[in-house]
Amino acid sequence: MNHLPEHMENTLTGSQSSHASLRDIHSINPAQLMARIESYEGREKKGISDVRRTFCLFVTFDLLFVTLLWIIELNVNGGIENTLKKEVIHYDYYSSYFDIFLLAVFRFKVLILGYAVCRLRHWWAIALTTAVTSAFLLAKVILSKLFSQGAFGYVLPIISFILAWIETWFLDFKVLPQEAEEENRLLLVQDASERAALIPAGLSDGQFYSPPESEAGRNSSAFRMGIQKSSQPSGGAAGTRARFVPKASSCREGRPGLPMWLQ
Repeated sequence: MNHLPEHMENTLTGSQSSHASLRDIHSINPAQLMARIESYEGREKKGISDVRRTFCLFVTFDLLFVTLLWIIELNVNGGIENTLKKEVIHYDYYSSYFDIFLLAVFRFKVLILGYAVCRLRHWWAIALTTAVTSAFLLAKVILSKLFSQGAFGYVLPIISFILAWIETWFLDFKVLPQEAEEENRLLLVQDASERAALIPAGLSDGQFYSPPESEAGRNSSAFRMGIQKSSQPSGGAAGTRARFVPKASSCREGRPGLPMWLQ
């Protein structure tokens, strides 16, 4: 068997795929396209996606939770006023928890400013806060004397470290990929709607409606068919004789049985 050249096979494959895409566009419901576009546009008008709003709420929870733990620690160690003066006014890196609270404030300001106000779509801000938090907590745990001050010497550094890395995971694996996927869906839906608008819609069955044949139409068609059959020669000598039937004038004026042009 003769094989088609490779370029002809590629041409046929490309034409088949283009026909398939056209069929897919024709099969798209315009109402569904408009509903999807309106839903995506409504999300854009809100200014911030749902998953990004959840991330910002978690960042706020981080700050509030660390603040709550620090206030509890102030109460446990001799009252808020005395401990607050000791940790803030007479700050000591080796024994104070005030810097852990400031670290939570730093994370909150940078992340809210970057991902809520500026609406960044890059991971550099969360990478900065996580790196600073991890380095500071590791150095404080190694150099300070927090472990000798009770349970809060363990709780506050560990909680701050875990919350910082949960924020990093949530942004990198949930917020940014989901927003990119929604943006790609919006572009695909808009492209499909533009193509569907350029290509005319298919004809419906109602446009090929033909009325039932009337009785008069049947009679006229049968009459025409009968005339056509009778006008056709039946073949042989009878058909030849039918073509040379003389007129009445030829019998009177010339030879009998011959037409005028033969005389």
